[in-house]
Amino acid sequence: MGIYRGAGGTGDATTDIEVSTLAALAVSAQTAATQASTSASNAATQASNASTSATSAATSASSASTSASTATTQASNASASATNAASSASTATTQASNAASSASSAASSASSAASSASSASTSASNASSSASSAASSASTATTQASNAASSASTATTQASNASTSAASAATSATNASSSASGAATSATSAGTSATNAANSATLAASFTPSQTGNTGKYLSTDGTNTNWAVVDALPSQTGNAGKYLTTNGTTPQWTALNTDANATTKGLYEHSNVISANYTISTGNNASSAGPLTINSGIAVTVPSGSTWVIL
Repeated sequence: MGIYRGAGGTGDATTDIEVSTLAALAVSAQTAATQASTSASNAATQASNASTSATSAATSASSASTSASTATTQASNASASATNAASSASTATTQASNAASSASSAASSASSAASSASSASTSASNASSSASSAASSASTATTQASNAASSASTATTQASNASTSAASAATSATNASSSASGAATSATSAGTSATNAANSATLAASFTPSQTGNTGKYLSTDGTNTNWAVVDALPSQTGNAGKYLTTNGTTPQWTALNTDANATTKGLYEHSNVISANYTISTGNNASSAGPLTINSGIAVTVPSGSTWVIL
């Protein structure tokens, strides 16, 4: 029995299809399978897109229905508003007619008022003329009264000025008399002062002895008489450094100060029993203290090499 071997048809084993041809057919089959899978995936995606579009269409339809309902409601509201506007217009027409009637009545009343005003104006004009005449007469009388008052005021002022001038003249006379008296008193005082000055000069001259030959002296007194006395001068300072000035009661002199005394006329030496400041014994010296001693905290006594400090 014949077996199909591909493009070569049927035959026995000696007439089999070539291996390369079989491999090419297998690749073609694989490619076709891949394309079929891709087409299936695309078809699924398009189906999903179609479902999404259908959902969107349903949503749009719902929104359109809602918009239509809203439009119907707004149309109903507009119709009601139009009815109300017509009613308001009718009311306005009626009110306008009433206003026209009122205006006509007001015009009639205004005409009557104008006639009355004309009569009142004539009467007022007559009254004004009478008032003007009376005012002119009153003004004339006022002017004359003012002139009389001014004249009286002027006379009063002149009388007051005359009285003030008389008082000023009397005051000036009194002041002149006082000034003359003061001048006389001042003259007397000046004479007295001049006399006192002359007396003082004479007295001063009598207390000051002659200055001739008294250079460098000072003015002294024994309680009765004045005289020039010699100033005690310091002895020469040359060669006396470190000395102090002393006197025997008559003559001053420089004396050396003993800073290294080791003797006393007293029966004992005294010193503090508390050392409160740092102390260093001089190099080459010894020191002694009578104990007990207290050395304050933080204070030191330094004993240099070769020196001794003895506490008895």
